[in-house]
Amino acid sequence: MVVSMPAQLNSATLSVGQLAERYRREMIPLSKTFSYCSPEFPLTEEDIKEYLEEPIAALPAAISSKLPKVSILLVPYLDKGTNKAGEMVVNEKPTKDRLLWTSRVVSREEAVFAFAMKEQEVADYHYRFYHLLAALVADQWGDVVRRQYSLLVREEINSSVHGEVDDESWRLKQALLRRQSTVQRDTKVFREYARQSFIDTLTLFMHGICCDIDVETGPRQLPSRYLRKRLQLLQSLYPPPEGYAVFPDELNRQ
Repeated sequence: MVVSMPAQLNSATLSVGQLAERYRREMIPLSKTFSYCSPEFPLTEEDIKEYLEEPIAALPAAISSKLPKVSILLVPYLDKGTNKAGEMVVNEKPTKDRLLWTSRVVSREEAVFAFAMKEQEVADYHYRFYHLLAALVADQWGDVVRRQYSLLVREEINSSVHGEVDDESWRLKQALLRRQSTVQRDTKVFREYARQSFIDTLTLFMHGICCDIDVETGPRQLPSRYLRKRLQLLQSLYPPPEGYAVFPDELNRQ
């Protein structure tokens, strides 16, 4: 049964920001922080549970309590648009070079997340949802978290630990190693790498709390014992909600 009736887009395409403003009063609250609207994309009870309620319920309180208001738009497709107009919400699938899966518009008061829902798998949506949230956390991660995480990745590099969690942090790590013979200095290049590494690792951390996921092995993947050490640090900073666990063995003990 369809329980969420979608708002209707008109024939003209709208930017993500314009769409959020148009349907601001039609946003359906999920919590004090999160609300959503699904223009042109009907949701069933099961959809609402899988795409919204479950991933939000798994968020650590230390993360959700620091987030700004987050408005979630579930739309058919997203187009890169033009530099002037910004990313656009469209009903027809864009060409491959213009297709986007997510878009975000962030201000002091609010973050708007838009997700292209047609042809997107639930697991991919969850990853992208948490990746956007991780970027929000990194925008205000604070001195204590930044110092602790930076110290950890410095130790990894000084021990010649190979690999990273995701492609973007891998790319920045390689750029850092090409430009600096030591990572003790707090340079712009190191800060960019540490921030992206934090985002990618925090994404995996939150995704793992919510869902039963497998970490893909490969030549670029951070070795498991170092990955576990990162996740343990994040666990100490952002304890999971009651009934959730980061590692399967912890859930079994519960």
